[in-house]
Amino acid sequence: MKKVLISGASIAGPALAFWLRSAGFAVTLVEKAPELRAGGYPIDVRGTALDVVRRMGILPRLREQHISTRRLTFLDADGGEIVAVAPDAIIGGAEGEDLEIRRGDLIRTLYDLVRGDVDVRFGDTIATLTEDADVTFRSGREETYDLVIGADGLHSRTRELVFGEESAFHHYLGYSFAGFTMPNDFGLVREGVTWSTPGKGAALYAVLDSEEVHGFLVFARPEPPLEAFRDPEAQRDLIARTFAGEGWEVPRLVAAMREADDLFFDVVSQIRMPRWSAGRVALVGDAAHAPSFLTGQGTSLALVGAYVLGQALATIPDHAAAFAAYENRLRGFVEANQALVSEGQATLFPSTPEALERRNAALRQLTTAPPPAPRPEHSALTLPDFPVPVR
Repeated sequence: MKKVLISGASIAGPALAFWLRSAGFAVTLVEKAPELRAGGYPIDVRGTALDVVRRMGILPRLREQHISTRRLTFLDADGGEIVAVAPDAIIGGAEGEDLEIRRGDLIRTLYDLVRGDVDVRFGDTIATLTEDADVTFRSGREETYDLVIGADGLHSRTRELVFGEESAFHHYLGYSFAGFTMPNDFGLVREGVTWSTPGKGAALYAVLDSEEVHGFLVFARPEPPLEAFRDPEAQRDLIARTFAGEGWEVPRLVAAMREADDLFFDVVSQIRMPRWSAGRVALVGDAAHAPSFLTGQGTSLALVGAYVLGQALATIPDHAAAFAAYENRLRGFVEANQALVSEGQATLFPSTPEALERRNAALRQLTTAPPPAPRPEHSALTLPDFPVPVR
């Protein structure tokens, strides 16, 4: 029974733990947070990822958690309505098939699948790691595993320890953003509202009839704001300066951002690597190939990647050959989805007046045109069969 350590208990980590445990591996899941991360913004599961959750047996539960946003309203610089559309009109998708779920609900569902079958350790993380899978944890514990898998996100510590500095793989797409929650004093129910000027955007997103809404502030910037990366007060100051003097409800969003205890600030970027494994260590999900939230495919790629890696390790005894098969099968699918957005080209938040007017014209046409077909990139991969029955 091979011993496998997975770092990261968000989405890719527990999903991979499920598949490996089903195939008879002894799995340890380590998470630096002190407990399971609840809450969070809504995420999408679509295309091939729907087949993954169907095979995991959790599709009915996820259907019950589907939040069914009914309307997206786009506003101009003065707060006037440009158009209100159904979400599927923007992103495409198979009507009645694609899922929109609160991130915390998906994480809890995945965790419930492996709890009791996997050694889960909260409040710890990898401190040192070799390609031979020798691990020292921050807690001081030392262990050797047969394999170590980094499922620890965009800013992966596992990737840094084995493959080098993040800067070698990080591709900045020209935008930074802040997310936070604030009181729902706007009367929003199951809907989103988006405001834009060239190079700046703000959004309010109401999940069901919650007393809170998710606030977002997005802005274009030629270079990433390195000075704000590790300083929350610098982040708040940068956002406040960037949006000073703007209209609509932007001053209320900025004020709420100032007071929020759950502010999340980051750059819009992708991870692009020439290889996803080295020795006995491999990466999965955002750690290997973050597509950016602008594609809407981060969660789906994490679920699909976990399945493909789990299937390869379950069917190919040699880990190097299994890692190669995983990458060969998945890389084209990943790159097609990463190509849904390019540097400086955020479709919903254009950076120039001309691009903003083109976006608005396209939005107005959506009210008279049929919904777009599902994007072919979302379903471009056919999953291989898993070698053993799953629970």
